[in-house]
Amino acid sequence: MDAVKFSTLPLSKEMLHNLEEIGYKEMTPIQTQSLPHILEGKDVIAQAKTGSGKTAAFGIGVLHRLHVKKFRVQTLILCPTRELSDQVAKELRMLARSIHNIKILTLCGGTAFGPQLGSLAHGAHIVVGTPGRILKHLKKESLSLSDMEILVLDEADRMLDMGFSEEINEVLGFVPKERQTLLFSATYNDEILDISAKIQKDAISIKTVSTEVANKIIQRFYEVGYGEKTAALVKIFSNFKPQNAIVFCNTKVEADEIAKTLQDKKIDALAIHGDLEQYDRNDVLVQFANKSCCVLVATDVAARGLDIKELSMVVNYDIPHSEETYTHRIGRTGRAGAEGLAFTLYEPNEARDADEYNNGTALFEDASLLKIVNGFEMRPENITLVIEGGKKDKIRAGDVLGALTGEAGLQGSQIGKIDIYDRQSYVAIKSAKIDEAYEKLKNGKIKGKKFSVWIL
Repeated sequence: MDAVKFSTLPLSKEMLHNLEEIGYKEMTPIQTQSLPHILEGKDVIAQAKTGSGKTAAFGIGVLHRLHVKKFRVQTLILCPTRELSDQVAKELRMLARSIHNIKILTLCGGTAFGPQLGSLAHGAHIVVGTPGRILKHLKKESLSLSDMEILVLDEADRMLDMGFSEEINEVLGFVPKERQTLLFSATYNDEILDISAKIQKDAISIKTVSTEVANKIIQRFYEVGYGEKTAALVKIFSNFKPQNAIVFCNTKVEADEIAKTLQDKKIDALAIHGDLEQYDRNDVLVQFANKSCCVLVATDVAARGLDIKELSMVVNYDIPHSEETYTHRIGRTGRAGAEGLAFTLYEPNEARDADEYNNGTALFEDASLLKIVNGFEMRPENITLVIEGGKKDKIRAGDVLGALTGEAGLQGSQIGKIDIYDRQSYVAIKSAKIDEAYEKLKNGKIKGKKFSVWIL
């Protein structure tokens, strides 16, 4: 398919200029096929994989129809996880830079309810959140959807997988019957088609998976002896030396155990799963995203929606329960033209399950090819500093950068990703400079104020 420019769409000059500024020059297949229909107000059910540009597809459509002077919730976007909700809200804010006085609010479980009530009291144009927390606000009447015009279900298949079907149906009881409904899913199964038939009207069906450029991923499967998966995992890391990796396992307990074992073997690893509190989840995700952690050990639920653009390797410590899950997992590597590595470990009793993936695209290799590399370590290039101040304290990324490169005297190249949350800010510092940065920031000021600082 030939590339199509955003300028072919009936968008405002301000929106087109902003898209150009943020590097959105040509549409992806999902944007090319869905945006004209979305802009016309039609219902759309679209199948597109993670990283295909689907957030911008519905985001541009939502913003195009927004009435800024009408300070009511006009769009509701339901997502399966807090991480995806934050990611969607972040991209919407970037797409909306040319629109003044727009308010985009996230409402997710795992965070305090009180502050969300305060934010809702001040109003919002767009609400992004998880079904459970959205429903709680609707029942308490702290959220009104009477003026809602667009409903978006993002990664609908995952929401159903996570058991949100009942909550979604209850939320639908609060939304106007006359609305535009956009449904995005990585898979098209009977359950997805069934929910589309119930909540959409004459929906335009779009599938772009076959037209998208496939990720360049080398898939390897290794059969290992009973109890030898962790040893094989270490050998994989030492033989292929990835910059970073996600290790997928099926249980929370297993995630913690694998991360602890890797740490004992001098491989920097953190675990993420559904039992972590929101602050702990933020700590883990920030460190992995800003290269302060090399290996993330994750369950599928916790990892869905992670926005890691450069991922060297994915390892299936456990064979996924379905081919769709396998595709989601390995699809996180090999993006943006880079070559990715995907490994799957299995024990003899799992050989039949593994053989289902022996379709000619994967390499089934002898685990003895993985040699022991003595003295191997995986240490992160950065370490994260936490500042006990954030958006509520009017701190911006530029303020943190200025404090570090000003009085602290660090070079810009020694400072990595800066993430600003409501009450905390995270900044990645080159490992060799962490002590210096900590001392300077602890004894210095940001915007003329002193803040507590600690090393994560």
